[in-house]
Amino acid sequence: MRSTPGAARACILGAVICALLCSLPVGAPGAGTPWGTLALLTALYLVCELPGRCPFFGSSVPISAGSFFPLLLAAAFLLPPAAAALVSVPGSLVGRVEQPPFAARRVWRAAQLSLTVWAASCAHAALGGPAALGGGGSGVAGVPDFPYVLLPACAAALAFSLVLTALDGCILIAAERRPARRAWRGLLPHSLGPHLVHALAGLMMAVLWRSSYGPLSALFVLLPMYISCWVFAQYHREHAAHRATIRALVQAVDIKDKYTRGHSERVGRASVLIAREIGMEERRLEALRFAGILHDVGKLGVPTRVLRKDGPLTPEERRVIELHPEYGHEIVRGIGFLDEARAAILHHHERLDGSGYPYGLSGHQIPEFARVVAVADAFDAMTSTRSYRRGRPVPAAVAELERCAGTQFDPRMVGALARGLARHGWSAAVTAVTADEMAVPGPRDADAGVAGPRLRPEPPDGPDGAAGDRGEPDGLDGAAGSPRPVERPR
Repeated sequence: MRSTPGAARACILGAVICALLCSLPVGAPGAGTPWGTLALLTALYLVCELPGRCPFFGSSVPISAGSFFPLLLAAAFLLPPAAAALVSVPGSLVGRVEQPPFAARRVWRAAQLSLTVWAASCAHAALGGPAALGGGGSGVAGVPDFPYVLLPACAAALAFSLVLTALDGCILIAAERRPARRAWRGLLPHSLGPHLVHALAGLMMAVLWRSSYGPLSALFVLLPMYISCWVFAQYHREHAAHRATIRALVQAVDIKDKYTRGHSERVGRASVLIAREIGMEERRLEALRFAGILHDVGKLGVPTRVLRKDGPLTPEERRVIELHPEYGHEIVRGIGFLDEARAAILHHHERLDGSGYPYGLSGHQIPEFARVVAVADAFDAMTSTRSYRRGRPVPAAVAELERCAGTQFDPRMVGALARGLARHGWSAAVTAVTADEMAVPGPRDADAGVAGPRLRPEPPDGPDGAAGDRGEPDGLDGAAGSPRPVERPR
């Protein structure tokens, strides 16, 4: 707790006090607390949390927030508010925590869930949920009053989501000093839907619990939910591993070719911008983004002395650099999740008129992903500022792409980029400097919000563009207004 900021400790202490006050009536005379149900639900939640601490299971169990919310919402439906507030406490205090400070995180989670379940139980009771669950109102005794029973259950889910979101925002402000206007942004919309689903599962548990089959039958709801959470957690871990793989490859390229640092991420973003404008299916967008990010991974196979050479390249050196699409394809050949991205990595330097490389494909022989990445790559190369020359304004870059559409680039992709830029703008590429050690610190950039660089005087552009150029795609960085783009490998 000593490493926890003072504001966060105050927030945790306040939550603990509120949770204690909410649970105090549980032992009051006449409270009518169903101790057996309370003990059984508490033990069940504790058992669900314990595998996360067991070395045998490791990180394969679903311990993420939401894994056991159906059980907590079932407790909110079956117990009075004061008793429901206690169900999550033992499990939260012994559950696994991923990051330090461990004690503070456990105490906070216990208090947070206690308050959240209490609020859900209060909302459920206020709308007559316990009576509807047991057949009150117009229902028959012992039979849930459907469909009315859904109303208090949904109200409980809403209260659950609101309180959990409010507390999440408070701890973000206190522990991470996040601005209040950003602390709650997006939390409620992303959580409300899943919590409604959890509430329906919790309602099924509560109905079975109250039925003639007894509490054991409720496990038939909990077990499938637990398994589905486990599968979902495994999917997210696999997805995180994919992102880590991509990040490692991009960092390796950035370290080797410091002139284009940050370029890969921007190409990925521009590729998705184009894809959305042409109506590409959502399921393909992630693979396309990976293609844009990894399009230059083949530079890992190019000698560093060639990538960093000052001055013009010899024909032999140029041929070596032109091999990087094939190197890249070989590097990612065994990475199954990249799917169509592999073709884009191999063919993003093909030209529509067939004069590109490595295979001289033309027209629609060039894969769609490669045609998208080619336009995104050229656009970012022209608009990015290097240490040896300033980036072109976005309109000038778009005009150059339009001039080369039909010969070098797919006109459909160029038009999509122009529409996307008109709709969303482009803020990151113009001020980026990729050769960090060749720029000296400058005043704070108003648009980027970070310290911007001062450029050294630019060398004049020769017939082949800026001296020392290594990365502009297919020569679009030549002298402005040149009659034909100079072929330049990336």
